[in-house]
Amino acid sequence: MLIELRAEAFDPWREVQAYQANFQDLAGKFGATAVFVGSMRDFNQGDGVSAMSLEYYPGMTEKQLQRIVECAQSRWQLLNSLVLHRIGDVKPQDTLVLVAVWSAHRGDAFDANRYIMEELKSQAPFWKRETLSDGRQRWVEKNSDGYAH
Repeated sequence: MLIELRAEAFDPWREVQAYQANFQDLAGKFGATAVFVGSMRDFNQGDGVSAMSLEYYPGMTEKQLQRIVECAQSRWQLLNSLVLHRIGDVKPQDTLVLVAVWSAHRGDAFDANRYIMEELKSQAPFWKRETLSDGRQRWVEKNSDGYAH
């Protein structure tokens, strides 16, 4: 399991490939890798968004993310997991979060990946301040439910 918060941009596909290369002992044991990549949109709540700043609670945020992944590991048969989350200033199309899980079977991989992502969105202490297209700034007060309405 690896959980990291990063101020620098990252390529999620390279991160998955590099991380997976480090556990060759599991080669042949996993039949499913579920990957979720969240990117910054250039709109939110009906407004254009040109930038966002992600703040977190050092120490507490990482601990909460670890608790979420450990809970997923206790509920599903996971062989490994990777969670990377951006902090600091981001722009539209930047990757915000990567959640990847490896399992012998797809059901465990799909369900655990979704669980980790949904818990991260609702339980992990991150604060988002958006810069709107007209230059105004606002705090994001709630996350979406993950569906277009």
